[in-house]
Amino acid sequence: MAVVQGKVLLMDDEPAIRAAVSEMLECLGYEVVACRDGQAAIECYRLAQEAGTPFEIVLMDLTIVGGMGGKEAIRHLLELDPAIKAVASSGYSDDSVMAYYHRYGFQAVLTKPYTLKELETTLRRVIEIENKKY
Repeated sequence: MAVVQGKVLLMDDEPAIRAAVSEMLECLGYEVVACRDGQAAIECYRLAQEAGTPFEIVLMDLTIVGGMGGKEAIRHLLELDPAIKAVASSGYSDDSVMAYYHRYGFQAVLTKPYTLKELETTLRRVIEIENKKY
């Protein structure tokens, strides 16, 4: 059993991606809560804060078919927690958020598909850099 590295909120509308990335995150030692869209992510984040069990980091898909994507959801999450640590994820590398992620409130991006090593490196970098600020 791996040491728990922290709690991750994963948002993606594709069940297969949620399952695969959840497994990757668990393999890296993270506790994972997965949801399908921005509305659910906002609610999960709020409830975790209220319960005193906040998320270490949020991994959000930018494009959600028929629902709120990461670009809109991050605005609401920043209102709940201005210090949120968030990573944008997309298969569309030409999305402006992927190029200018800091402008939208993200600390990093992951272009799909990504490897376990890319996921691990990105999460560690965001968590370590952000923890040094406080």
